[in-house]
Amino acid sequence: MAEFHKWLHQKSFPSVGDRNSINFLYSSLWKSIHKRINMAFKGEDHLDSLPLPVQRMHLIQVDSVQRWMEDLKLMTDCECMCILQSKPISIEKDEQNEHILSSQYSTCNNLQLLLKRAWIISTELTRIAQKLEKNRWQRVHSMTVRVNCHVRSMINEYNTFTRSSSEEMHQLEKLLIDKCSEFTAFTERCVQTEDEQMLRSMKSCVNETLTTVAQYFGQLIELVLTHEAQNLLRQIDLSDSVYVTESAINSLFSLTQEGAHLCRIIAKEGGVVALFKICRQDCFRCLYPQTLRTLASICCVEEGMHQLEKVDGILCLTDILTDNTHSEATHAEAAAVIAQITSPHLTFTQHLSSFLENMEEIVTALVKLCQEASSGEVFLLASAALANITFFDTMACEMLLQLNAMKILLAACSDKRIVDTPYSRDQVVTILANMSVLDQCASEIIQGNGIQLLMEMLFERSSSGNTAEVAACERVQQKSAVTLARLSRDPEVADAAVKLSCIPRLIKLCRSPTERNNSDSVLVACLAALRRLAVMSPDRLEDSDFQQLVKPRLVDSFLLCTNMEESFV
Repeated sequence: MAEFHKWLHQKSFPSVGDRNSINFLYSSLWKSIHKRINMAFKGEDHLDSLPLPVQRMHLIQVDSVQRWMEDLKLMTDCECMCILQSKPISIEKDEQNEHILSSQYSTCNNLQLLLKRAWIISTELTRIAQKLEKNRWQRVHSMTVRVNCHVRSMINEYNTFTRSSSEEMHQLEKLLIDKCSEFTAFTERCVQTEDEQMLRSMKSCVNETLTTVAQYFGQLIELVLTHEAQNLLRQIDLSDSVYVTESAINSLFSLTQEGAHLCRIIAKEGGVVALFKICRQDCFRCLYPQTLRTLASICCVEEGMHQLEKVDGILCLTDILTDNTHSEATHAEAAAVIAQITSPHLTFTQHLSSFLENMEEIVTALVKLCQEASSGEVFLLASAALANITFFDTMACEMLLQLNAMKILLAACSDKRIVDTPYSRDQVVTILANMSVLDQCASEIIQGNGIQLLMEMLFERSSSGNTAEVAACERVQQKSAVTLARLSRDPEVADAAVKLSCIPRLIKLCRSPTERNNSDSVLVACLAALRRLAVMSPDRLEDSDFQQLVKPRLVDSFLLCTNMEESFV
């Protein structure tokens, strides 16, 4: 509770005069909720929370009128609640009303409705703080009335589809409702007061009440989400029905998409333990893919990683990856979990001692999955796991050489069905860059026509202009240049690169900011590769290129290129 309070409200509500603090607080308050709601409106469906370029989504065009229509029900309910003060408008029994509502929405839909309502409330609280700063008391009062109505609607909606609210939750609901009523009455008195001095003195009290409302609101939301996570985990733990378990796992996965804080709640409530229990039962084999996908999401937080270690999760994942009777989808999702827990973006992987014990089996299984992948998505997950492992431990590069992984990866790149996106090429070139520190790698690269592939990667450009794809293309260019620089210490590799006209392309990337999408990291890598090739073949550079890009210190050439305007001659 205290952790969530700190996460949501930064311990206290900012002063009325600090508008930037107010805006930052409420943008942080519901960042994850706002993100999920926007995803729902746009029709986006993310696979998981991996810090990888794994983006499986579908976009549906939704115009502003359709979005307004979806919001209309919430607004209408709010007005009804305002007029009737939370009293039911039907003359029928409450039990029948509850039955109708519960049949209309699934648990997941009800939770989304709750989160949408919560986002509306947080937005209104932000606006109240802004209007309060400008002393617009009439607007402050009308907005507090709206917040009061929304809070009552949210509580009523939640109580409609839940049957097991705790006494603590009921008490917090009452505290929040009472405080909202007090807030409304307080602002009403402010509207009726014309004495400026009295209004100034009342302003601090209003701000204090707003702080309390925000705190109670945050505590209630955390309690609700914890309660829902507990219910879902109880279903997963106790049910023998595949249908019930599948529904609970899907709902739990939906919760993990609300952000890292929800993943922490699930991990603390035993989510990792419950999901690995499913992965150890043959009767639930058909549920392994979605179970592993949910595990990958939870393991983006430290609490999830610790729980994974405690239940010997690495050993379970190894068994799944090495068991040929499992489906490709199961192997792919197991690879996604491996990719998550070995991500170089995480700082809490040091405790994964059991990973080193099973690394050879895991790497072997992942290389095989790359070789036999039937789709680009499967290859992406497997290669991403391998790429992360090469960062995780240097022994992995030697294992990959022994397993003939270089040849497998280079062959996959020639199949456009398998390596079909910049994200996949990013994983492949990451592996090549990390393996290129080994002396034996040079001959493997030449035999597999790898220099040609690296040359092609220097031309990587985004076709869609999507921000994530552009960033992936920049990484591909950067890492291909780094790989060339490392491999060019071998005269045979350098000669092959020169014959494939790598030097003119590197010069173009250095001199033309648009070719490298104004990326400084690409520029530095290209300068390093160019200097290495220039040592081997100095006659391939014009004097101006040598004087500007090779002869000066690297930092001087970098500054020259970053200030250089592109020539269209």
